Amino acid sequence: MALLETQAPALGTPAPDFALPDTEGVTRRLDDFDSSKVLVVMFICNHCPYVKAVLDRLVALPGDFPEGEVAFVAISANDAERYPQDGPEAMAKLARDNDFPFPYLYDESQEVARAYGAVCTPDFFVYDNDRRLAYCGRLDDNWKDPDAVKRRELHDAIAALLDGGRPVEEQHPSMGCSIKWKP
Repeated sequence: MALLETQAPALGTPAPDFALPDTEGVTRRLDDFDSSKVLVVMFICNHCPYVKAVLDRLVALPGDFPEGEVAFVAISANDAERYPQDGPEAMAKLARDNDFPFPYLYDESQEVARAYGAVCTPDFFVYDNDRRLAYCGRLDDNWKDPDAVKRRELHDAIAALLDGGRPVEEQHPSMGCSIKWKP
């Protein structure tokens, strides 16, 4: 397991477009989420210990906000040939078993992950109503122990945008396992 930190794209960068299949086989596009004021794009996978440690928090997070105000989408870009536990069938099972309240998409070509600048799992990108990057950072200040969390940075960034403000300028990078790039 190699620990990486995201080198964030510049704040204000537009959200890259995508058209990816979800775990039900439905193609989801960036503009499917236009009705929400905030868009959260999460790069995750099934096997990463960092993702496993925060999965319950990720599944609970959408419930903190008014329905329809924030769109969440998870994307796995790992090479499923070398990491079959991160392939579409396993993704569908994980989504079902954990009642994902957001679509879980598969980026087989890895082009979307590259376009977003994702390098690790989990990796979080928050876009404002104009779909400009407002936050690129970690979930919170303690990925290992949910009871020790003092700052819910992703939550607070979303809340700031919903309140008409901006997330704090000091954003701590996401950290986790490297995306498993194809050779």
